[in-house]
Amino acid sequence: MRHGKKDNHLGRTTAHRSAMLSNLAISLILHKRITTTTAKAKELRKYVEPILTRSKDDTTHSRRIVFAELQNKEAIKELYGEVAGKIAGRPGGYTRIIKLSAGRAGDNADMCVIELVDYNEAMLEAKSAGEAKATTRRSRRGGKKAEGAAPAAPAASTTQVETSAPADTATETLKEGETREDKTEESAS
Repeated sequence: MRHGKKDNHLGRTTAHRSAMLSNLAISLILHKRITTTTAKAKELRKYVEPILTRSKDDTTHSRRIVFAELQNKEAIKELYGEVAGKIAGRPGGYTRIIKLSAGRAGDNADMCVIELVDYNEAMLEAKSAGEAKATTRRSRRGGKKAEGAAPAAPAASTTQVETSAPADTATETLKEGETREDKTEESAS
């Protein structure tokens, strides 16, 4: 029985699985994006995220622990050099899995792309463009607004109590959807 065993063994022995995950992690660190099956990508994410977290602490001890997992000097150099600098401010979630629509040609396996989040230039450009774009505040209330006028503040409560005012006082009543600026423009003309 497999009670509580949540790891996908991927149909491999322990040695084969650990070697495969190590090779996938090396490829991900060196190339920043790899295409693989969804099952392998989900296991790789669990394998590589702690390694990326450990790379934020550049000590001899952490380098030795990561080297014991990866066994590749170029990957360690890249990880502790460029990658660690980019992910330094991120509190986790260093990888992103993007599922592809088409299955693999031979066996129709679900395919996906796993990538390091801080290296996707297209999404980073879209995010920076979204931040630079000025956001507009849209009101739920209907009606036209005066040009250049600030948006009206929402009502304090949904129920309003109408008070009857004597006809000789200078109080004004606004129609639904009309703003105070519209009323002053009508009275001025």
